[in-house]
Amino acid sequence: MSDLPVEAFLAGYPAERQRAAYKLRDLVRRAVPDAIERVRPGWRLIGYDVPVGRRTAYFAFIAPEVEHVHLGFEYGFAIDDPNGILRGESLRKVRFVTIVSGDEVSTPALESLAKEAANLARIGRAERTARILDGPR
Repeated sequence: MSDLPVEAFLAGYPAERQRAAYKLRDLVRRAVPDAIERVRPGWRLIGYDVPVGRRTAYFAFIAPEVEHVHLGFEYGFAIDDPNGILRGESLRKVRFVTIVSGDEVSTPALESLAKEAANLARIGRAERTARILDGPR
């Protein structure tokens, strides 16, 4: 587990990407107040887990890059996305939204995606699969 502070991790990115990442952090915390945040330097991202009984389950990440920042969801393939904003269809499970400016962050749609991602992480694989097979909600 990394003890690297988020501020130190983000320091190497352009100021506009840092602002976007901080706004995304606030959004995830607002949407999922019990989320556990930690920097995962090997993956070059800020990861989020939710408590599930005596363990935790990974559900989301903020991945800054020089030109943009991704807000991603581990079980994004199973998230209902009525606004069609998730990308990454070629990936097996993960889906993400790409943010260029911090001004793009404050949307209810992003909060809704984060909440659903956390809920999907909390349920078991069998229930997650059943939800997918049942089709869109």
